Amino acid sequence: MKNKIIGILTLFLFYSLSAQQPTALGYSGGLLSTGNGAGFVVDSPNFKKGLTYDEIQGTPYPERFFYEANFISDNNKMETAPARYNAYTDQIEFKKGDEVLSLFPENPFTRFEWVSKNQVLVKLNIDDEIKGYFYEIVQGKNSLYKKVKAKFNDFVPAANSYSQDRPANFNILNPAYYIGTDKGYIKNPKNKKEIIEYYPEKKDALSAFFKENKIRFDKEEDLKKLVIFLNQ
Repeated sequence: MKNKIIGILTLFLFYSLSAQQPTALGYSGGLLSTGNGAGFVVDSPNFKKGLTYDEIQGTPYPERFFYEANFISDNNKMETAPARYNAYTDQIEFKKGDEVLSLFPENPFTRFEWVSKNQVLVKLNIDDEIKGYFYEIVQGKNSLYKKVKAKFNDFVPAANSYSQDRPANFNILNPAYYIGTDKGYIKNPKNKKEIIEYYPEKKDALSAFFKENKIRFDKEEDLKKLVIFLNQ
């Protein structure tokens, strides 16, 4: 009977301790490869095989190197690991020892802070378009997000003996910007008229703001200035 009680207490303690542990980085999190990503494979129909990242020109990473990051869940649990963002797979990769791992889409973390880089990624799940990881540029009632994607361009064989093969490559696409508001999201705002129409209650203030500030809607710093003004 005594041994049975001890066993039950031990089991209870194990589950209590396990319940306190964050659920993503404590296990493998979805093993992708070892090393620096060289083992990651992309299907190449033209090559008729999978190509590793080392065999593809360019990079799918806005930041190739790993930097210490805080992984924060909705209930404010936090873990820390060297991490980077893969803009091709739309995944957070992190290092656990010598292994490079990837978080499963169902992971509990919704905010990722690289303190030394002054960068924040957040996980959004609004609709089919606004889904995945976005850079948070401005936080507040009105927020500014940036989506960065990498495109894989397959190998193209030479058409004839006078031309050359075009190697497979990654290229980082121009970012898309989203202003998050109480009414929804404005994708890639194009001009001041669009903003004023979205905020009719701020028409006079916005007209004065645009008169004083030459805002270019394809410039991140200008969009940042605009959204900070909207939050005042």
